Amino acid sequence: MFGKVASDVLGLSDIGSVIKPQDYDKVDADDYVMHEDQEKIFFLIKSKADEYCFTNKALIHLDGTSATSKKRTLRRYDYFRHPISNVMLETAGTVDLDVEIKFVIGPQAYSIDVHKRHLEELKDLYKSLLKIEEITRENQVFMGYGKESLELASKTLSQIRSIDGHLTEQFKELNQSAFSWLTSLKKQYEIKDFSFVFERFINN
Repeated sequence: MFGKVASDVLGLSDIGSVIKPQDYDKVDADDYVMHEDQEKIFFLIKSKADEYCFTNKALIHLDGTSATSKKRTLRRYDYFRHPISNVMLETAGTVDLDVEIKFVIGPQAYSIDVHKRHLEELKDLYKSLLKIEEITRENQVFMGYGKESLELASKTLSQIRSIDGHLTEQFKELNQSAFSWLTSLKKQYEIKDFSFVFERFINN
């Protein structure tokens, strides 16, 4: 406990701060946002070593090895490829200086310490991530239903297929129908841009 307080007094703490939108262009993470593809920053947490940049399409994490090192690793997790799960917000106790936002994105678990003065802002991020988790999970279920329906239809057609010598044409038609069906499912249930979620919950 004493070590943590001392590090804060000395200015060595790695507790994050929420960056205001007018300062997004002053952080390193902004250089890695795909502005050319209409990617936009909606929430940004910066500590001495790390930057956590939440855009409408991905989490961009600039991972610093330490507060005194200039070496950094860039990690990008697109929401549609790396589903978000286990979103939690841990508020501060009486003597704590920080609150924590916790979540899993794809294979990576995150626990980000943020100064407790940013709790209200962090609540908005918590709700955004929770909503993205809900939408993604539901869409995965619907994708599964769609694929099961396609398999059932394929089995049914294979049992009543014609024997008039046009099996090649029938196969092509069936294959094209299956491809069109899967493409339609992907477009409907694979969301790549979650601007509508962040715009609903983030109050900049």
